[in-house]
Amino acid sequence: MKHILLTTLLALGANSALAQTEVAPFVPGSTLDGVNYFMPRTAFRIVVETEKTVVTPGELNKYAFRYLRLNDVPVESTTSYAIKSIKLEPYGIIDNKKAYNIKLKSKTVAPFVTLTHDGILLSINKEAQQPTQSAIPADVPAPSHVNPRDFMSPEVLAAGSTAKMAELTAQEIYDIRESRNALVRGEADNLPKDGAQLQIMLNQLDKQSSALEQLFKGTTSVSTHYTSFNVVPEAEGETIIMRFSQKVGIVDSDDLSGEPIYLTISPLAPLPARVEDAATDKKKKQMDKGIYYNVPAREAIKIHDARNTYTQLEYPMGQFGTVEILSDLLFNKNATTKVSFFPENGGIEKIDQ
Repeated sequence: MKHILLTTLLALGANSALAQTEVAPFVPGSTLDGVNYFMPRTAFRIVVETEKTVVTPGELNKYAFRYLRLNDVPVESTTSYAIKSIKLEPYGIIDNKKAYNIKLKSKTVAPFVTLTHDGILLSINKEAQQPTQSAIPADVPAPSHVNPRDFMSPEVLAAGSTAKMAELTAQEIYDIRESRNALVRGEADNLPKDGAQLQIMLNQLDKQSSALEQLFKGTTSVSTHYTSFNVVPEAEGETIIMRFSQKVGIVDSDDLSGEPIYLTISPLAPLPARVEDAATDKKKKQMDKGIYYNVPAREAIKIHDARNTYTQLEYPMGQFGTVEILSDLLFNKNATTKVSFFPENGGIEKIDQ
């Protein structure tokens, strides 16, 4: 965190008792004594949650209907993707067109100026925390499947053909189902002593049956993945920020293999028109050495494709607003004004006297 104390020590010997805090546009190479700061543009970190589904056919899928009366089992491997959610997180980046300098002058209020690590103004005369972003969730891998061969009887493993293996495996599945039904009905030869033991036995039979059925049904593996990228809107309107393919997932915005995903920014209400008259001009000239800040414009932000809206919010954005000035009288020798700014858009968060 940059804590910069604008002290009068650098101005010893100056004899102006009426000096005030002076702020001017920053000109690289010509502004020597002072603190340079920027107003921010509003950017967005976009986090896309996608779900990957991998379907793998079973080794004995050709015999699924004959022995188990299963229809529509997969016969070839497929991989597909789907968007589960998209989240927007606003943050601020420096606006190179809005760079200013707080000059070091004698007998001023000598304010504390807190900046972000890259120079965005956070506060004057008060402490401010560095902005942070939330952590991106970790990918969630697909649960592992049991190996059906771990539950095959010696006869099944020794089968001389796929057809024979399918026949014996199906018979094994029916035997497991019969054993399970006998336990539930209390007709088994070796009944468990209590409900807990019964549940353990039933779970084990279900596990064996499910593992062997995979040979006919195949398996479906679902994993979750998170992708993040940053967008800095330059203008209101609609922009393609990425494309998405059900076969390969997220692709670049210029990759036509995917359908476009749009970021649309629309003004919610126009800012009041600037009043131009002699009185206003005179007042503005008197304030020209004050602190520059953003009056952000409130925008409707939406991420969508042709059919779905994935997320939307209303947010004030610095680059579409105006720049105004806090009078330098608030920061002169006799003032104790404390100001904090929103790092995402440069607007005033709070003013305390």
